[in-house]
Amino acid sequence: MASSLAFEGVTKRYDTTEALAGIDLNVEPGSFIALVGASGSGKSTLLKTINRLVDPTTGRVLLDGEDVTTRDPTEMRRRMGYVFQGIGLFPHLTVGENIAMGPRLVGEKLTGERITELLELVDLQPDMASRLPAELSGGQQQRVGVARALAGDPKLLLMDEPFGALDPVTRDALGTRVRDLHARLDLTTIMVTHDMAEALILAERVLVMDRGRIVADETPQALASGKGGDIAQALVEIPRHQAQRMKELEA
Repeated sequence: MASSLAFEGVTKRYDTTEALAGIDLNVEPGSFIALVGASGSGKSTLLKTINRLVDPTTGRVLLDGEDVTTRDPTEMRRRMGYVFQGIGLFPHLTVGENIAMGPRLVGEKLTGERITELLELVDLQPDMASRLPAELSGGQQQRVGVARALAGDPKLLLMDEPFGALDPVTRDALGTRVRDLHARLDLTTIMVTHDMAEALILAERVLVMDRGRIVADETPQALASGKGGDIAQALVEIPRHQAQRMKELEA
């Protein structure tokens, strides 16, 4: 079953800077949530409190009802998928070895059949397992990053600007694939993105952050109809304006 999450009064301070300002949030199992907002709004910091790359100054993060600080970090991360923009593949390891790295760190070994299955999940050919990352395109490397995140059979998938460095065609295709995998594998997915159009298309719930706070929590349909407040609507206006310009070009 997909994981549940809860944030209870979560704050994070760096000296005089308040990156998170008292987050209270419940995430139901099976949700696909997008965190959007300007740079420095706190969205990546909030995501990283889940897998303890960042520990809150105050408050708690609960994973399936259990405080994440009481769990072994390595084992907990093993059961989470984590995809980020930098991809982070080890250049001296093959694609297959990169995919198998997470399980290997906790003493488990992936079979060749399992690596093939993971590659096929992200629309890559099995023979890519023997290649080095430098032999792959950026989009292929990011697909390997998704396969690696799924290697531990997670029920929670965390994504931090996963498609930001990709060209638009690849970005759209990979986003669609991740959305399909979310449903197929019964995941709870939290995605950080600066692209409101991407959030509206992929997520079922969009959280808009500003200065460490959640200022809007709406469905894509509600945001598209004008709800969520001024900050949210300023972000929605960008894809809306782009769509209008396209219509004008077609006229």
